[in-house]
Order: sequence, then structure tokens, then C-alpha cells
Amino acid sequence: MAKDPAMGPVSVGQSSGQVGLANAPELETQGFEVAPSAPIKVVIWAGGRGTRLHDVTKGVLPKPMIRVGDIPLLEHIMRGYSAQGFRNFIIAGGYLREVIEDWVVSHENISEFADNITVVDTGIDTQTGGRLARLADHLAGTDVFLATYGDGLSDVNLVALLEFHKNLTHPTGLPMVTLTAANPPARFGNLVINDGYAVSFGEKTQVPDAWINSGFYVIDTGVLNLIPGDNSRFEYDILPILAVQHRLGAFQHPGYFQMCDTWRDFQTLKTQWAGGQPPWRRWG
Repeated sequence: MAKDPAMGPVSVGQSSGQVGLANAPELETQGFEVAPSAPIKVVIWAGGRGTRLHDVTKGVLPKPMIRVGDIPLLEHIMRGYSAQGFRNFIIAGGYLREVIEDWVVSHENISEFADNITVVDTGIDTQTGGRLARLADHLAGTDVFLATYGDGLSDVNLVALLEFHKNLTHPTGLPMVTLTAANPPARFGNLVINDGYAVSFGEKTQVPDAWINSGFYVIDTGVLNLIPGDNSRFEYDILPILAVQHRLGAFQHPGYFQMCDTWRDFQTLKTQWAGGQPPWRRWG
């Protein structure tokens, strides 16, 4: 396999792989602020089967590795974070995790967008909350981290999202989560937002000014203690409880957001990329 000459020692084992990188180039921020120098970690969920895109994955790729243009979804996402100063990634792998590990090891230019990448085996059928809980050791010593899914693209200002989260408070100091609210495709359920907090989750509607959870999070690490096990779904079992407890912030992002959940979504992203100015691209 090819190996980046700037890459440090590589070890990819049965349960995890870690890549250390050096000599990263200066960031091209495209007008965004750049995160402070403290290396805040970014978790990317990348363990699901992606069954609705089987015609694309063919059973040999995890969904985050399908290509939009000449690079995988996962790289689009990571470059978006990197352009705003977030370059330390933990990939919550599962189904076909080894494909992601091989991509990390063989990528010749990975130091352009990452300082560290850790690919973790979080189980084949583990739910999203359970995957986070399995990352506890990798997040030890941190107070807060960013998280997103391996199939969503956005031009959200991540530095502003982080600052928004830091300015939220809970009366008793309990750990919190901030999600990014975006304007939805009709198939998503709506969020009810009050004074910067998500207070409830509604049914799917076609209200034009509705807000949905777009899946770009800031998470206090203490929230991991609320996750009971592998079958816990972060979106359905954890977030609604936090909303009731006034512990769920909602950062409203009126800009671009697009999931890659269906064949139609995939075609939309490919068309936007082919047009030469994809709205999520914030790197050089």
C-alpha cells in the first residue's frame, strides 16, 4: 500500500487503527474562523450497513466510502472539519470497517486534512448511542467533542457551533448536547426550538420554515454516562430525554445541508459536485 511520506507510525489492529500525521499544511478556511489550537476530537459515525444504497455500495463498501466525485463521502466530511481547524478524528466503524482502515493507511495525501485518525471497531449491529459509549476510552480526558454522521454534508460554521454550545448553561451544571438545526427535506421530523434550546421532536411535515436535526453535534463527554448499552439510539433514546431536561441546545443553521441516505440523495450530491461549486465545499 502507498503511504504518505509525512505519516508517522501506523497500526491497524482487529479493534482499532490509529494514524499519526505531521507537517500539516496551512489551512484554507474559505472565510470561516479557525478553531483554537486545542485539539478537539471529531467523532464520525461510520458503522451502519447503508442498506438503502446497496445499489451503490454493492455490499463491498460501507456507505461513508461511496464516492462523490473522486473522493469518498468520509473525506468530504473530514475536509470540511479540517478547513475550520478540527483535524483529530475518531471513526466509529462497524460494518466493513476494514475498508475504512485500508483507505486511511493507503491515502497518499491524508495529512492535508488530518493530524490523527483513529478507526475503532464499535460492532456490526451496535446502535448510534452504543457506538459513542464504546468510544469512552478514546475520549477520556476530554470535556467536549464534536460528532457527525458519515453520510451528511453541510456548510455549517463549526467554530460558531462550538462557541454556541459553550455559551449554553444548565442550572445544575449537567452535561449537555448541542445539535445543528437545518431546514429539512420533507421526510424528516421537525424540531421545536425555544430560545436556543430544542424542547421537543415533532412529526414529519412539509412546513417550509421547519427545523430538523442535521446531525452536526457538540457533545459534553459526560453525556456518555447516560448511554445504557449497545442498543441505545442516540437520536431517539438520548436526545429526547435531554430536550425535556433543558440540556439540548439547537444551533440554527439556515445554510446548506444534504444527507446521502437514498439513491436520489446520492444523485443530488453527484450533480452538485459535477457543477464545480458544491455548496458544502469549504476547502481549497
